[in-house]
Amino acid sequence: MDRGVSEEDGSIRLPVDELRRVSETNGSATIFEPQSGIEKRDSSTGNSDSPTSPAVPAPEKKLTLFALRLAIFEKAATCLGTLGFIWATVVLLGGFAITLDNTDFWFITIILLIEGTRIYSRSHELEWQHQATWSITDAGINSFRALRSSSHFIIETAKALFRPITRVRNQSLHTREIRKNPDEAISGSWGVQRKLTRTWTSSDVPILPYAQWFFLSRNVSRLLYWLQLASASACVVLSLMKLIKRNYGEVEKGDADKRNRQSALNIFYSLALAEALLFLMERAYWQWKAGYCKLLEEVSEECDLGLSGMVSIRRFFYDAYSRCLEGSIFDGLKMNMVTFAMDLLASNSPDEQLIGARILRQFVMNPQFSDDTLQNIGTNISVIDRLVEVLNWKDPQEEEIRRSAAEILSKLAGKKQNSLRVAGIPGALESISSLLQTSRSYSTTADEIGEKTIICDHAHYGFWTFNHLGLLILKKLARDHDNRGKIGNTRGLLPKIIDFTHVEERLLKDENVTPSQILTVKRSLQLVKILASTTGATGTNLRREISEIVFTISNIRDILRHGEKHPNLQKLSIEILTSLALEEDATERIGGTGGVLKELFNIFFSQRIPENQNHVRVAAGDALAMMALESRRNCLRILKLRVLERLVGALEVPLLSVNAARILRNLCTYSGVDCFDQLKGVAAAAPTVLEAVMSGENKLQEVMVGLAAEAFKFMSSQESNIMFERTGIKEAELANKILHILKKYENPSVKVPRIRRFSIELAIWMMRNNTANVRTFKDLGLEKELEAVLESTAEVESFNIFSGTYGLSRHSTTIHSLVETAVQLLEDR
Repeated sequence: MDRGVSEEDGSIRLPVDELRRVSETNGSATIFEPQSGIEKRDSSTGNSDSPTSPAVPAPEKKLTLFALRLAIFEKAATCLGTLGFIWATVVLLGGFAITLDNTDFWFITIILLIEGTRIYSRSHELEWQHQATWSITDAGINSFRALRSSSHFIIETAKALFRPITRVRNQSLHTREIRKNPDEAISGSWGVQRKLTRTWTSSDVPILPYAQWFFLSRNVSRLLYWLQLASASACVVLSLMKLIKRNYGEVEKGDADKRNRQSALNIFYSLALAEALLFLMERAYWQWKAGYCKLLEEVSEECDLGLSGMVSIRRFFYDAYSRCLEGSIFDGLKMNMVTFAMDLLASNSPDEQLIGARILRQFVMNPQFSDDTLQNIGTNISVIDRLVEVLNWKDPQEEEIRRSAAEILSKLAGKKQNSLRVAGIPGALESISSLLQTSRSYSTTADEIGEKTIICDHAHYGFWTFNHLGLLILKKLARDHDNRGKIGNTRGLLPKIIDFTHVEERLLKDENVTPSQILTVKRSLQLVKILASTTGATGTNLRREISEIVFTISNIRDILRHGEKHPNLQKLSIEILTSLALEEDATERIGGTGGVLKELFNIFFSQRIPENQNHVRVAAGDALAMMALESRRNCLRILKLRVLERLVGALEVPLLSVNAARILRNLCTYSGVDCFDQLKGVAAAAPTVLEAVMSGENKLQEVMVGLAAEAFKFMSSQESNIMFERTGIKEAELANKILHILKKYENPSVKVPRIRRFSIELAIWMMRNNTANVRTFKDLGLEKELEAVLESTAEVESFNIFSGTYGLSRHSTTIHSLVETAVQLLEDR
């Protein structure tokens, strides 16, 4: 059948084949059908049982193995040194001090002194090296780099010795000195002035008030390093000299005191040589791996820690090496970058906190390490608590730590179990709420004004970034039903979220609008949509609170009115209205807000929306059907818009037909008797509706049967006869179709929960309109089918709409009453 309006009879003709093809494209299950109670798995939630990528070896294992090998060298050298010291003091100096040759005595004494110095220097060098990594500004200073810049080292030392004392005092003595990060491009906002502190930075402690460079603790490790090399080298030279010459003095015949002197001295010099060579081998291996092979740079690159990763890698390496030396050599193997970063994050040192936050952020963002890192963080409540606490830090100098914590939490909240843990921390939602700062605030407390003043002093503070992250975290948390209730109960949070749905007309129409501004609006709308679609009593409370915020509906109206270039925003806005309309008060507020219904119809009928964005028009239809459901005021408002004729015409548009039928049915049902004359125009669609009832399927057939049961009431018997004649469909055929529907759906269907109810209503109209139809239905066995309906009725057939598995808007007439009415008509006539 051709589309269009027939000039012969003025009725609308429906392309049934096309309607059948598109009848299920009006969206999947909507608010008009119940949803399954089984949760659908969301790939973005990162459930633990979802497919994971193959395990990747941890790059830091290379460092822990390197630290183990160095520790073996170091402990072996130390053992030999200890043995040599004992041998010298007990055997040589203790037993042969008088009989030793003068040169041997002094050689042994010098070797013991320089070896003692070396051992002492070694034991403390690591401590100073470790201290040098505590400050980000000084972490670049390390022993194996010193060799590559020795000339520069000497020159700078000489210069420093002659610097004025006043400059030393200005730069080092002042405990509240504010220093700048030389790695400013890497550190981001951490390169700005640091906050005042009441404690010393360990690498900046001046031992003496003179010679600033020489006496700074961060440079002591260099001096100790060179002292050790000099000591070991001297030990090698002295030991070799004596072992080669063996000039230990002559042993006279019969002199028992000197008979074992040569062997004892050979053993001592051999031990001293072995110890020094082991130490030099350790240093050579150190330089080879760290300097030539660039092991630390390699691990930093594999960990994807970025340009600033060396700070973290050096600190990790020194920690692992310290453990290997101080305890078992295997203790360092137990370290990993994730637990190391979590320990640093819990520190009270700002530099350590930043290093820990950077590592965790990079590992969380790296697809190779993300799952393992999130699992480690998610099982450590104290770390989650710390991350939540950091969100409250509003000092501009702590911006990077705060941003890193927010990014980590945004990933962590993607896993359901972790999202429950995050939301379960006392004050967590209040901390997340602190990320939502805007320049437009409808109600601001004195504390919030103070916080904004502090932050706004920093011109480049990343407000938009924190806004995006705050909304993203909340959106992920809101995937869990319990968390939605907590969000609604958090003081001042809902108004903040609604505030972000505001967008100015110029931004919506500007083709060069900043993506971040649109992203903020989108995320806020997504979050509001999730909250508004919540089921049960929690959903009722949330919808009431959202609709009571006076800016909610007007913000959405602006998006509908000016957001043609952003159909996704319009769709989200429309879906929010649809969900809010589940509550009677919210429905009235929406309808009573000027222009909302008009804008919804403009979108519903719009021909300018691209075909790939037709879902926006479908969503607008769903919203309008909800607005008209059981709301006489909204029905009257719709009729005043003079859209009835266009709705009738929309019945032949496959994309719009289902929702157009729903709207028309609600108008016919709830407008009231005083609108009878206005609604007579619906009768023009009767032939179209009738053909759809006979040929449609599923959702399309359901809504058309429902519309027929109401629209046909506006026709007289004569007009209905004309309708059947023009369509070529006999009343007996329609009666047979009704029986076919009742038999087909012998049990209630979740997809079309109202089709049996509507079929019975249509049968009642037919029997009242024409008594001849009573005989037809009796012959077809309607009474038997009605008995079968009574035996299989379910609650799902008692409601107009659904919120998940919860039924809302119960039908005023039960299906039992309809069956009784139909049976009564069969018996009376």
